[in-house]
Amino acid sequence: MNVKRTFGTILTILGIAGLIYAGYGFVKHSLQSRELIVTGIIGLIFFVSGIGLVKNTKDEA
Repeated sequence: MNVKRTFGTILTILGIAGLIYAGYGFVKHSLQSRELIVTGIIGLIFFVSGIGLVKNTKDEA
């Protein structure tokens, strides 16, 4: 089991969830914009770093 690839998958899923939450909040205008911007930026960072971990980790049998 590759821990880096698993952690990358978890980060990617958390990033997607954060981006969806921020997008939904922007559409509904339900929360303060500062909170949504911070959530979107953190979600984007998680998403990009998770994709990077999954992409750059080699499979070892």
